[in-house]
Amino acid sequence: MKPQILLRKIHRWGAIIIALPVVVMIGAGVLLTLKKDIDWIQPPTREGSSLELPSATFEEMFAAAKSVPEAGIEKWQDLARVDIKPDKGIVKFIAKSRWEVQIDTSTAKILQVAYRRSDLIETIHDGTFFAESAKLFLILPAGVVLFVLWCTGLYMFFLPYYKRRQRRRKKGEFA
Repeated sequence: MKPQILLRKIHRWGAIIIALPVVVMIGAGVLLTLKKDIDWIQPPTREGSSLELPSATFEEMFAAAKSVPEAGIEKWQDLARVDIKPDKGIVKFIAKSRWEVQIDTSTAKILQVAYRRSDLIETIHDGTFFAESAKLFLILPAGVVLFVLWCTGLYMFFLPYYKRRQRRRKKGEFA
């Protein structure tokens, strides 16, 4: 079988096999690219009243975050993470429920409460939303096949130019 025919078949079937995982990855990737631009994806970061050394304690800031019923924060284990933004004078308490509570580091006052979708979109993008093993057994193979499609696509794109150049060379040699 000619290499061109084999590569066309690999390209065609590879594209069909990875179509769904790649569309999901691309869609989630586009949303993640826009997460700082669209408040629906990730809440904007507010600015605290002071950018100096925090005067509120973590206990005071945690107590303020606990007072938000939507977040469902009762103990430290209810948090997915805590982001400290010294350049903004805030602390973000991000609950496992995906609610984000932004607290002023000087006054321990709540600056913003919002639902954070970017972490969910990221788990869809890397496949862990479906199952932890999807990252290795679905997303990684789709990435490898996508790389093969890219290589075969380049080959098929440049092959006609290469053949045309070869024919011109032959005509030039015999003319």
